[in-house]
Amino acid sequence: MRAFLFSICLLFIPIAAHAHSGMLNKEGCHNNRQTGDYHCHRGSKAKSPKQTKATLTGVPRIIDGDTIRIGNKRIRLHGIDAPEARQTCAANGKQWRCGQEATNALVRIVGEHQVSCSQRDRDRYGRIVAVCRAGAVDLNAWMVGEGWAVAYRRFSMEYVRDEGEARGRKAGLWRGEFVMFWDW
Repeated sequence: MRAFLFSICLLFIPIAAHAHSGMLNKEGCHNNRQTGDYHCHRGSKAKSPKQTKATLTGVPRIIDGDTIRIGNKRIRLHGIDAPEARQTCAANGKQWRCGQEATNALVRIVGEHQVSCSQRDRDRYGRIVAVCRAGAVDLNAWMVGEGWAVAYRRFSMEYVRDEGEARGRKAGLWRGEFVMFWDW
């Protein structure tokens, strides 16, 4: 009887482990696209950064497509990379200022709204690395989903799906050619 019950339990373990379709980071956590919350799946060791890291709130100054400043805190948007402010791209045989356009896109979506950033880490330059929101809008996902940034796979796989959708629509940067920002 025990063997039978054990067998039944084993059938449910793989289903529970794979019942979630979201991409998980190395801590087993991710943003839920439907509710916007951040949660973890790998037991009690995986704590939500909202519980362990600071949340910064304020009206930001936009530095470029993946960096903002709230007060004296410089914040790098987690898991994405946008063109440098002076970078150009090509589309239809013409050069265009894709770095400036990516910056402008972030300026437009933020406007004069308060932004709330949940710290995930610090980068090698000491900047706060965070997921930032303007109201219900996840700015990191929005920048990638609109084609103004790419998923920075070296640090996170969270925005790969958003990148694929933007590339498929030829949105933003994907309307032409560009040098990956980490190589520019």
